[in-house]
Amino acid sequence: MFFGTPAIAVPALRALAEIAEVVGVVCQPDRPAGRGLNLQPPAVKVAALELGFEVHQPVKVKTGNLDEWLRERTPDVALVMAYGRILPPAVLAAPRRGCMNLHASLLPRWRGAAPINWAIAHGDTETGICLMQMDEGLDTGPVYARRAITIGAEETAGELGERLASTAADLVRAELGRAVHGWIEAVPQEHDKSTHAPPLQRADGALNFAKPARDLVNLVRALAPRPGAHTLLNGKPLKIAEARLSDSSGAGAPGTVQVEQKRVLISTVDGTFELVRAQLEGRKELPAVDLLNGRALKPGDQLGQ
Repeated sequence: MFFGTPAIAVPALRALAEIAEVVGVVCQPDRPAGRGLNLQPPAVKVAALELGFEVHQPVKVKTGNLDEWLRERTPDVALVMAYGRILPPAVLAAPRRGCMNLHASLLPRWRGAAPINWAIAHGDTETGICLMQMDEGLDTGPVYARRAITIGAEETAGELGERLASTAADLVRAELGRAVHGWIEAVPQEHDKSTHAPPLQRADGALNFAKPARDLVNLVRALAPRPGAHTLLNGKPLKIAEARLSDSSGAGAPGTVQVEQKRVLISTVDGTFELVRAQLEGRKELPAVDLLNGRALKPGDQLGQ
């Protein structure tokens, strides 16, 4: 049985289909999306139907009949990746070998819903995928196997997510069967070393220019492409889609816009960073130099006010 919802989980589903008989796929319900707010199926559902698998989309997990649905199909194990909901004890216990999770961090670091984003935001240089046995805690179960990868210096959460999705698929092919058969032992986590990666809130993306430039660039990378870091320009929301570190020294108060050889630089507490792409509310995303040429952005503007 496979549990997953967004695109990052699709490679793991396809890998599972290569090595096991998949008796069903569980994902979240279709959601309104786009300008017309028409119902759109999650990426895992689309892939599962292409592969010919039965799909179940329970509205409620804790009070529904998901555990009964699972037991009727007698799965050996449920493999979970980015399903998006906490599974209750009855569901965890329904498969013969319980539920195993593919978590996108090197546990116990970054337990929780947004490990990729928080790893980049905090300047981590390494992350990975862990195959773990699920228990009733939040990513607290013992780990069967892990694969570490380096985080690129300018890599965004979207780009890192794609690489981690591929890493997860490789881990499924190499280690899932061994874990299910009991050929590898799950190692308990060092709980006293855990860090938490909570769901992202809009306030998490607000840029504080009194912080070092590197911290601000890391935050922009961590929230790209969605939901995006943001600030204010003349009192109106401005999404910062791409930024990079600059070696130019800052002038003016933190948040001041400077222009240097057609580069848009933003002052911080310890220097500047280059604003590469941004988006005004209600407009399309543009290179920062286009915002400058269109006079939406001017030297001396103060971001954050």
